[in-house]
Amino acid sequence: MKEIRERKNISQKQLGIQAGIDPSSASPRMNQYETGKHRPDPKTIEKLCEVLGVPVAYLYCEDDGLAQIIEHYSRLTKKDKEKVLKIVSQNAKS
Repeated sequence: MKEIRERKNISQKQLGIQAGIDPSSASPRMNQYETGKHRPDPKTIEKLCEVLGVPVAYLYCEDDGLAQIIEHYSRLTKKDKEKVLKIVSQNAKS
């Protein structure tokens, strides 16, 4: 989460507030989420992803490359998504 937040040039506090967290606790809560001290509930995760412009699956990826693929894939048109899936399916069979 920290990487995408920093790429989007959003502070922890701004992200928390935009996701609906009380302004007085937004920065500390976001810090706890980013450091792994606490985990946000599913609804908060959805809101954070909405603000960051990434699908929820992005935050659950342990592989950075796969996270990038998920991020880029989510921005494709339906037609382009179908093309990507066809290519991936063909290569997986090889």
